[in-house]
Amino acid sequence: MAGRVRSTRATLRGLGALGAVVALGFGARGLAAQAADSTPRVNPAWLRVDPKGKTVGFDLVAGLTSANGRHNFNGFTAGTLRLTVPKGWRVALAYRNADSSTAHSAEVIQEATEIPSGPVPPVFARAFTIRLVDGLPPQAVDTMRFIPDKAGSYLIYCAMPGHGTAGEWMRLYVGEKGTTPAVDVVKP
Repeated sequence: MAGRVRSTRATLRGLGALGAVVALGFGARGLAAQAADSTPRVNPAWLRVDPKGKTVGFDLVAGLTSANGRHNFNGFTAGTLRLTVPKGWRVALAYRNADSSTAHSAEVIQEATEIPSGPVPPVFARAFTIRLVDGLPPQAVDTMRFIPDKAGSYLIYCAMPGHGTAGEWMRLYVGEKGTTPAVDVVKP
């Protein structure tokens, strides 16, 4: 164990101050610490942007923490996490169900004042995971690949019956040309 600690410290010294913060904050232990923390934080590693290729990648993780009975995306609930993408760019949402006991799904829908209790038609072609009603089992993965062709505010929500209404949803903002891709926390 002591050898492991020394090698980790040496690695962190080699990364520099910023690299050490990134390694500690986003490594397996960092995610475990975040999972135990009641205040979720945005992990910049969730977002990947290729401006030349006009693509945005985002890691969408259902049940990442125990927050809200694991009815959360990336530890956030009820629209407090927002992904911003430019209109017309290719978007790849790399979906993973991190919940160890419950199935989850995801789809992009029109923003609504009342969250649907189950699946509805997605707002963009191919903007949904497989098995919307039955959900993907624990640790299953899928990738939603779509091109948002309309600017506006949308929701990414779990379409499993009752999950979205329980707060398992986040926001998706599609901006006009020149919008900078981002992931941030918003007030409900």
